[in-house]
Formats: sequence, structure tokens, C-alpha cells
Amino acid sequence: MIATGWGATTELTGTPTAALTRFAPAPTGYLHLGHVANAAWTWGLATAAGARVLLRIEDHDRQRCQAAYDGALIEDLAWLGFRADLGPVRQSDADAVTAYARALTHLEADGLVYGCDCTRSTFSAWAARHGRTWSGPGCPGGCRDRGLAGPVLRVALGGGSESWVDRLAGTCREEVAASGDLPVRDGHGNWTYGFCVVVDDARQDVDLVVRGEDLIPATASQIRLARALGRETMPEFAHHPLVRRPDGTKLSKSSGDTGVRELRAAGRSAGEVIAMAAAATGYTPT
Repeated sequence: MIATGWGATTELTGTPTAALTRFAPAPTGYLHLGHVANAAWTWGLATAAGARVLLRIEDHDRQRCQAAYDGALIEDLAWLGFRADLGPVRQSDADAVTAYARALTHLEADGLVYGCDCTRSTFSAWAARHGRTWSGPGCPGGCRDRGLAGPVLRVALGGGSESWVDRLAGTCREEVAASGDLPVRDGHGNWTYGFCVVVDDARQDVDLVVRGEDLIPATASQIRLARALGRETMPEFAHHPLVRRPDGTKLSKSSGDTGVRELRAAGRSAGEVIAMAAAATGYTPT
């Protein structure tokens, strides 16, 4: 039983049966309370399931990731007392890059990949003309029919929805292409988050995905992509509440939110920092 941030004590949906989960920060900034909350949920649910934890550094964004942040997050995790059973592994590792290329080839062979030159401004302009945001398969520029080489690569996963029983959020159903076809490589040549995590979770045998509730809308596309890549059994999902500011917005690395390093410098103990983050999301194991 876990007391959640939705104001009620909620039973976990079913009994977790997973063998491996992952804690997967991106080295684009220092750890903050949101990361600590995710770690508390990840290690807590792993313990409940008798699962191991893999530390996966998600450094696919070459423009934003920095080695200094990579080292700092490992140091801060050690200080907090979160010790992974496996890893660290990184999305920049040679075997990971090879796996992404092979997955892309698989999708290309099935005729699902196309080049796209739509940008955020393209989507914004379409929304301004139509009075609503783009929703559904494709993209505003009709790029799949134009035979483009890029610069963005998208995968056409079809429309409709996917459903799953979330260990924390209950029964969920989301649209697969809620904001267009899923990008797998961005305009800078980086593999995207939505693509990498699906490939990684499959090849690393991750069968429990613990992450913030803001990623619930992305889950349908990831389930559909995993199926397109040949994964037969989907991982279990557990989307937990977020640490939020008083105005309701979530914490962000780029906006100066309270970080683990700042709390350490202020004299807070590791236990106090974890308790702060856990309480902010209603995490109370019983």
C-alpha cells in the first residue's frame, strides 16, 4: 500500500512481478528533488517486487549532456545511498549506438520510417491556422509523401490508442500519435528519448518502468513502437506523482529549482533530502 500524492492511500494495482527496473537520469544538469523522488519510487517498487535496479545514464542528447553532470549525478546518488545492482551504462556506449542503428534498420525494412523537415514553428503555424494543435498520425507538412531524407526521422506507428494497467495510475488509455508521428532522430542527428528508451528497455530486459506521471501520454507510442520492434511482452509501468512547485508546475533542471547539491551545502542529511522528495509525491511505503 502506498499513500499517493492524489490525496488518498491507494493499493498498488496487482502484484509486481518484475525482475529488473532502471533509474535513468539524463546528465543535462544536477540532480534535484524530482530525481530523488523518482529514485525513491524506483528503489521502493523494486524492493517490493524483488527486482534489481539498473543505472542507465540517458546521454543521447549530445548538445545538452555534459561529462561534469554525469560524474555529479553518480556522486550524488552515492551520497543519497541509492546503489544500483547493475551499471552504469550509457546511451552513448558503442553497443547502445549499434542497437539503435539496428532498430532503425528494422523499422525502415518495414517501411515505417520517413524524413521530415517540420519544426516546432511548423506545428505552431498549423495550430494558428486551424485553431487547434496537430493531433493524429503524420505531420503538418505531409512529409511521409514527399520522399525527404530528413533532417528529422519519424516512424509511422499508425493511429488509435494503446491501453495498459499502470501499477500506480490504474487503467490507462492514450492516443498513439497524439501530437504526430514519433521522431526517432532529431534535427541534430540525435536519437530521441522516445526511441532510445524503447530499444534499451527491450535489449536490457527491463520489465518494470518507474517514472513520473508526466510521461503517461508518451507510453502509448512507446508500447506501439516496442511491438513494431518485435517485443512481445510489454514491461509493467508505474507512473508516480511529480514534485511540483506551489503553482503546480513541475521541477526543472533549467529553472533553478532546489538541487541535491544545494541541499547538501545547506547541511541537509541524505535521509532528510529523500524524505522531502518522497513526501512531496506522497510516497509512504507501509
